[in-house]
Formats: sequence, structure tokens, C-alpha cells
Amino acid sequence: MSEEFRELLKKVGSGQHTKKDLSRTEAATAMKLMLEQKATPAQIGAFLIAHRIKRPTGAELAGMLDTYEELGPILTPLPDHFPPVAVFGIPYDGRSRTAPVTPITALILATAGIPTLMHGGDIMPTKYGIPLIDIWSGLGLDFTGLSLEQAQAMLINTGFTFIYTSKHFPQAQDLVPYRDQIGKRPPLATLELIWSPYRGKSLLIAGYVHPPTENTIKEAFNLRGQDHYLLVKGLEGSCDLRLSQTTIISASSPDLEKGFSYLKLSAREYNLGGHEILLESKEQLLSQTEAILQGKETELMSAAIWNGGFYLWRCGVCPDVATGINRGRDLLVSGQVAEKYEQIRDYLRSS
Repeated sequence: MSEEFRELLKKVGSGQHTKKDLSRTEAATAMKLMLEQKATPAQIGAFLIAHRIKRPTGAELAGMLDTYEELGPILTPLPDHFPPVAVFGIPYDGRSRTAPVTPITALILATAGIPTLMHGGDIMPTKYGIPLIDIWSGLGLDFTGLSLEQAQAMLINTGFTFIYTSKHFPQAQDLVPYRDQIGKRPPLATLELIWSPYRGKSLLIAGYVHPPTENTIKEAFNLRGQDHYLLVKGLEGSCDLRLSQTTIISASSPDLEKGFSYLKLSAREYNLGGHEILLESKEQLLSQTEAILQGKETELMSAAIWNGGFYLWRCGVCPDVATGINRGRDLLVSGQVAEKYEQIRDYLRSS
């Protein structure tokens, strides 16, 4: 048993009236003791559920990110002539109700010259949705065998890469069973959204559901000096913009006193609105995604163009959303996105 961890556990788990928040340093220590398995299973499970009940603070998330940066995989900065890397933070427990288009968004950005990084693991409690790695694998792109050095090289050579946490961050993977055992998503789920396994200039893109989460994330960003980000109130907590409703995005704006501004975007204003596409099965999703890569009109095409257009704008490729939408549509229909997919596939086969 770790006596040091026991004292940290007592602080967060002492009850409604006597609980205390951890400092940034204490949170970093707690995270390290869990990742290195110096805390016992009973201590780890108790901490995760107590911390969920208490709710994490921005300082605690910042401290945990400090430890993730210390112990987790890190890709080194690209040469200065590359634009900032778009890093997508997407819930590790996947999507279970609506069809994700983020893989297509990533390919659109990479095609347009924006280096793009995704990260995630296998199917995960408590949602058990379809994880990114399964979508990519179903499309013929298997990133599970890449070494960290190969992932770095792929980013340089193709403009896209994937950090597979089950392989590249085994310490974090060892904490996954606790989610199933406690039956709730611990604050680690928020941590994963805003973790970046890249050390250079980047645009950190994270999805969220609840407004308090947004404020906590911003507090963590302020403490860590992360001043280039997008926080998207997207579908199922993802980075996917909605078709049926206005999507609220918090965009970093260092020139403003508060450091950010709100964007409220409606697909209907760009003739792309409609109903959200339900995730009926993995096979249906893969079929629709493959059709989009071939430039065919499917139910999911509007969502792909809408998201691609928005991110092309925010990554600096296009001057406004409308231009981004036109550019995204052209990249898909002309076959340029399909060519990028084939480049990545060929690179994986030769690795």
C-alpha cells in the first residue's frame, strides 16, 4: 500500500463537507502513483470514483497532464516550415448513437497540408462505442503495429498519424479495467480529451458535453499555457459538428482579454443541415465512409463536407467557412482525399 497515495485519497474522498481539492503537484503525484501501479488496486478504484464524485478542478487536470507528458509517448516537433499539427481529442469510449465523420475530417486536413494526429485505444467501458482504431482498421488502415518511431515518420511523410495508446502508453491502458469495475467514467475520460502526445506547435481540438467541463478544461489550459485550441460541444462529446442543431465552439483568441471567443455555427445556413446520421452498425458506417472516399453522395456526405469545411477554415487553409466547405467538397469529389488515403495505406504496408 502507498502511504503517500493514501493521504491524497483521503483528501478527495473525505465526504461532501470535508473533501479537499488537490494541488497541481499533488494531482501529478497521484496520477504517477496510479500509472506506475504503486497505489494498490483498492486505492486506485477508490480514488477514481471519489474523484468523479468530487469533480476535477483545472489545477488537478493540469497536474495529471503533467504526468501524462512525463510518462506517456511524445512525438517530437516537426520542422518549422510545417503548419501547427491538428490534434483531435475524441472520447476513447467511442460513439454508439451517431455516425462519426472525424476520420474523413482528418484525411481532408491532411490532404490540404495540415498535419493531423489522432490517438485512442480499443473498445472501452462504460460506453463500449466503436473506437477510432476499429474504424481505421475497417477502412484498411491498421495502426496497431506502428512503433512510436514509425508513427513519427508517418506524420512527416504522409501528414497523418495515429498514437495507439494500447501499445504506445501501456501504463494508461492498465487503468482501463477500473472503468468497467466501477461502472462510471472517471475524470481520466476528460484528461484523454485534452492530452496531446505531440510536443511542437499544435491546434488542440477537443469535444465535450457539459458546460462545466469546458470551464475546467480552460482552467487547465491556462495553467499549462495552451493558447491554441478549439472546444467543440459536438455529437456525443466528440469533435463532430451537428447537422440538426447549432454547434457551440469555444475558440482560443489570445488577442481578447478573456482569451477565447464563442462560435455558433448552423449547417442550415450553408444548405447542409438535416438530421443526424444514426450509427446502425459498424458495417453501415464503413460502407458510407468508403463511398465518401470515392466521392459518392451518401447520407453522411453532408456531415463530412460540413465538418471538413469548418476545420479547413479554423486551421487556416481557407478564409471563411463557406470557402472551406467548397474546398472540402472539391477535395472529396476530385479524388484527392482518396489519394491521401492510398498514400497512408501504402506507407503502412511498407513500414
